[in-house]
Amino acid sequence: MSTESATGFSRFVSEERRELWQRSWKRFSSRPMSVIGLGIIIAVILLAVFAPVIAPYPEHAGKFTDFSNTLQSPSLDHPLGTDHVGRDVLSRILFGYRLSLMLVGVVLGFGVPVGVLLGLVAGYYGGWAETIIMRATDTALALPPLVMALAITSALEPTLTNAMIAIAALWWTWHARLVQSIVASERSEEYVQAAKLAGASTPHILFREILPNTLSPILVKVTLDAGFVILIGAGLSFIGVGVQPPQPGLGTMVSQGTSYLPDSWWVSIFPGLAIFTLVMGFNMLGDGLRDLFDVEVNR
Repeated sequence: MSTESATGFSRFVSEERRELWQRSWKRFSSRPMSVIGLGIIIAVILLAVFAPVIAPYPEHAGKFTDFSNTLQSPSLDHPLGTDHVGRDVLSRILFGYRLSLMLVGVVLGFGVPVGVLLGLVAGYYGGWAETIIMRATDTALALPPLVMALAITSALEPTLTNAMIAIAALWWTWHARLVQSIVASERSEEYVQAAKLAGASTPHILFREILPNTLSPILVKVTLDAGFVILIGAGLSFIGVGVQPPQPGLGTMVSQGTSYLPDSWWVSIFPGLAIFTLVMGFNMLGDGLRDLFDVEVNR
């Protein structure tokens, strides 16, 4: 193929990809709620990243007390009020978003690759490999995630790190089950058989041929899972086995604020709304991606 022909072919492929992205975005943006969800997630990520700059009182995210300014109602100086030791609630929420997104990143960063790898192996090989992996998966899935995470964190020291370990230890199961079901139906397809006849290695077939066909449902599942992980993390913090004071965990802030209801409602209501907004954003985005890719996953 001449250089000119190769250039023309590359241009054609680029234009085709651009048209595909344009069609995909048009379909995605036709659902306003999906775009709103994407906007919420982007906004929260930016707020978390730039929290030290944006927060009115960044020092309030740590060991800070001002007992002359406790339980102040929302004002110009403190837009969301102050808590029981005089810390700015808005500043702590912004830093709390950091911890929530860190939890999502660690849990899914561990659980998704492990679950995908085990699901690929179980779905492709079948037999005893599928039996062992899927029975272990079914056993773990039979346990309520929050109860199991609570048991693990109770046995260990109640910290954010141990909460991450507890939730991550369970999350691979969902993705193993999802990928195994897809791979089991794909392994007999013609393109897989053609790759085998061409002498392709098993890793090539798994990661270059089959895995791309699982990426759409995995992406949808990850997006929906993010909201669930945040809720579990907030639940653990609420009952005192997750993020520990003085760290600004959103669940911890809600728990501490319940002691001052209903008079100082802002101490717990605003962190609760922060959790609700973040979870809603991930769910709205996940629903939009599910419609875009036309896939169905268990939530």
